[in-house]
Amino acid sequence: MRAQGIRRLLIISGDTRWCLETAEAFCQWLQGDWIWVGDARLSTDPVIGTKSVKKLLGQERLHGVFDATKGLDIDALAVLAGVLKAGSWLLMLVPHWDSWHRMPDRDSLRWSEQKHPIPTPYFISHFQRILLSHQEVAYWRQGSSPQLPIDIKRPKWRAPGQPTSEQQTILNTLLSAKTGTWLLTAARGRGKSTLAGMFLSQCSGVCWVTAPRQSAIQILKNHSGKEITFVAPDALLNDCLKHQVDHVNWLVIDEAASFPIALLSKLLGYFQRILLTTTIDGYEGTGHAFVLKLFSQFPKAQWLTLNQPIRWAKSDPLEQMLNEIMMLNTIPTELEEHLPKKIIAFTQSDELSQPRFLQAFYRLLSDTHYRTSTRDLRRLMDAPGMHFSATLSGDCILAVLWLVDEGGLDERLAREIWAGHRRPPGSLVAQSLSAHSGQWWSPTLRSRRISRIAVMEKYRRQGIARQMILFEITRAKQAGLDFISVSFGYERELNDFWMACGFKVVRIGSHNDTCSGCCTLMAIFPLSPAGEHLYEAAKKQMIRDAPWLKANFPFVLEKKEESQELNEEDWRELAGFAFAHRPLSASLASLQRLLKQRCIKSACSLIHLRKYLQKHTSQSHPIGSLDFTGRKALIVCLRNEVKQAVSCLDKEKSIAWAAWVENK
Repeated sequence: MRAQGIRRLLIISGDTRWCLETAEAFCQWLQGDWIWVGDARLSTDPVIGTKSVKKLLGQERLHGVFDATKGLDIDALAVLAGVLKAGSWLLMLVPHWDSWHRMPDRDSLRWSEQKHPIPTPYFISHFQRILLSHQEVAYWRQGSSPQLPIDIKRPKWRAPGQPTSEQQTILNTLLSAKTGTWLLTAARGRGKSTLAGMFLSQCSGVCWVTAPRQSAIQILKNHSGKEITFVAPDALLNDCLKHQVDHVNWLVIDEAASFPIALLSKLLGYFQRILLTTTIDGYEGTGHAFVLKLFSQFPKAQWLTLNQPIRWAKSDPLEQMLNEIMMLNTIPTELEEHLPKKIIAFTQSDELSQPRFLQAFYRLLSDTHYRTSTRDLRRLMDAPGMHFSATLSGDCILAVLWLVDEGGLDERLAREIWAGHRRPPGSLVAQSLSAHSGQWWSPTLRSRRISRIAVMEKYRRQGIARQMILFEITRAKQAGLDFISVSFGYERELNDFWMACGFKVVRIGSHNDTCSGCCTLMAIFPLSPAGEHLYEAAKKQMIRDAPWLKANFPFVLEKKEESQELNEEDWRELAGFAFAHRPLSASLASLQRLLKQRCIKSACSLIHLRKYLQKHTSQSHPIGSLDFTGRKALIVCLRNEVKQAVSCLDKEKSIAWAAWVENK
């Protein structure tokens, strides 16, 4: 295997105990710097949890074990495979082969929005189908003898010299650059970090490096041959804001796709020459749309790519197999433009169970949505409550729409969500309107949220997306739903699209989205009288709260004079803050109105709340100026102040609302 430059997969299938014992024996028999990813192992040797596996990025190892007996985190599996060099075995421990698809998958808790693990039959069937189509997978099933892979003859592999011709061409380009932004992309194992290290070793002047984690730049450091100035992302932005950085000749941003676009946008404005390096394989948190998003904001940036693998041969069976499983590098379906277009609805059990249709569907999502990852692949295949439609021309998918069921919760749970006592998984918009806005009953209504909408670039601005939304509105009405919702980062063109489709804004986020850097909007299309009532209530609250929250509004709201005297909605909000766990941001406007009440007695003067809100104390660093040891202590004090104040205002009403908040 080492001579041929390949790596192979061994599936060990059976009871968990047997799988662990077999893998431990294999580790003892075959020499290497084994790395084990999972929950636990029988020996005392180290083990890395799936949540910590990204720390391995930028490293190289010989042989690995991936324990999937309780759940299959495909992102973690891909990361582990990416650090294994030529000659490595990857042992994958799985449940009994024939019953695997019926087993609850603990990884489903990450993406299914369910309380407990669920079986994932469609993805596991897809996974098994790909494995069985490859002749070079080895199997060892409990109760059977090992099945060795078919030995395919390959030419002897020689690890390419460094730098390769590809790398040298890029090095020459970068070293001669006077100014500009450069994006270097490559699949895992192509020498992207190696190239960055060689570039730093030859680059004169001051060079800074940043990455999501310092451990991720180990290979870069190894090939630089000199001391690297690493600056953490948050510290880097702080330096740019407070100090001049003109003396820095180059900024190198490794694993750039892991950074929020908003942060990259800010950083790119401070440096004359920047090199961004990243993989765009999806399992590190983004899809190919990262490139589109970056170039839409920085059209003068220049794109560089590496194609030749250097850690293994081009025909490596492990990489080929994982690419198929994760649907990377799929070939687009040939367009049949002469055929009429039609919109169809489909489910996980029909069209998405067909390999070609599934590949085309996921490819379109990856090519159009910046944050598409393999978590989305798992969710669309097996999560409950998913609804899909597509516009087809023949067999070619021109556009897709993906919706998720939300709401339908009982009133008691809805009130506990509003009070801050509960936050069950799922129902993003419905719960947000309850937990962060004033519409506590919103989770009791039945709705669907538009999770993704994607149209082939060639077919945009032809009304296809609007037709699909109308198609889904009709389906939702037939299902007796109260509204359809959407959540998106505010951009004028995007906002205009949703408003043109009949959606109405019901919530404006208090903070910018970390990925898009935009203010988050939530909008609904009411379908029933209950949905209309929800919209009117949310609209009234936004207009009434606008004087206190105007800095967060990206557009002008309807001008309408609203009384700023305390009303019943304010009393409920104040009771939620005082007697429950409503967040300060959700109660802000009502708290401001409370401070305006002249009838508050001097004993209830809200000293700390007044100082915190009216004197504009920084919410990020308020503690020292208010003589508190931490934010938690400050919030406890503010809740007690409000509790005393509402009792001073109207003791009977205070008691009544406290009982309502406590669900009595």
